[in-house]
Amino acid sequence: MIAKVITGKSFGGCVRYLLEREKSSVLDSAGIRDYDTKAIIADLNAQRKMRPQLGNAIGHTVLSWSNEDRAKLTVEKMTEHAREYMEKMGIKNTQYVTVLHEDKKHPHLHIVYNRVDNRGKTIGNFNHWHKSRKICREMTERYGYHIGKGKEQVNRQALRGSDKLRYAIHDALKSVMAKATSWKQVETMLARQGISIHYKYRSGTNEVQGISFEKDGVKFKGSAIDRRFSFAGIEKQLSENRAMGITQSTTETSTLAGQIREALRQREKPIAQGFEAVGGLVGTFLDAAFTPVTPEPEPDPLWRKKKKKTGEEQSRGISR
Repeated sequence: MIAKVITGKSFGGCVRYLLEREKSSVLDSAGIRDYDTKAIIADLNAQRKMRPQLGNAIGHTVLSWSNEDRAKLTVEKMTEHAREYMEKMGIKNTQYVTVLHEDKKHPHLHIVYNRVDNRGKTIGNFNHWHKSRKICREMTERYGYHIGKGKEQVNRQALRGSDKLRYAIHDALKSVMAKATSWKQVETMLARQGISIHYKYRSGTNEVQGISFEKDGVKFKGSAIDRRFSFAGIEKQLSENRAMGITQSTTETSTLAGQIREALRQREKPIAQGFEAVGGLVGTFLDAAFTPVTPEPEPDPLWRKKKKKTGEEQSRGISR
């Protein structure tokens, strides 16, 4: 049993993504009219208004089990596990809806809850990823579910050389793909971890055919890191993230200094265009228009009384 923890802004996009599918059904809910998509969205948004300053009001978790556990699972058991997971995560006293999806081979369900609880307080999400991983591990062992032996179980400390770099890129991509909704965000967040992206184009066209990632001078194909990190796999995940209303974490937003630099670049752009299109006269006019006027400092009222003494006057003063 594993969990993917997500936050987002749009209840509408998230709920429609979950329910407007052929193989989806509501398993459980609280505080909402779960018989209609529009009613669910309206109820969630109504409670959200108790804390309008909270941007990322959507709590969204995907609980998944190995396909080897399918025989052990029933709809009732999955519903009970979802409730237990929420209880352990501190998701209480709030609206939620649990939706079963049967569009993939492995059993999985989605929990969407309101981070504005029934009293108008915010359900915190600090360190939720680590807490969720610990809870899933404990529940998996207690109920005897399959424990995967994939990349998550590899001892990172024992890795060396290219293997260490490949897993570093894997872990970075996994974190980024839980938050990003555009290729620009993917590039920016990976660059902060020293990872660059290289696109492979179909011959003679601008059509992207493949993708690779580079760290410390070593390059790997996306599919060599993990099949889901091929160009098509990432494109699909970004599309799903947008549909679910995922937003980039506030920790990933640009700094104030970065915002100022961007604003200055945007201001300089029309100035440069004015020079090229119309000539120096218009360019000068635009430059003057965008140049902030610095007010003259007010003169010191005692300035006339504080004339600096000449060297001769200072000498006479010392001799006395």
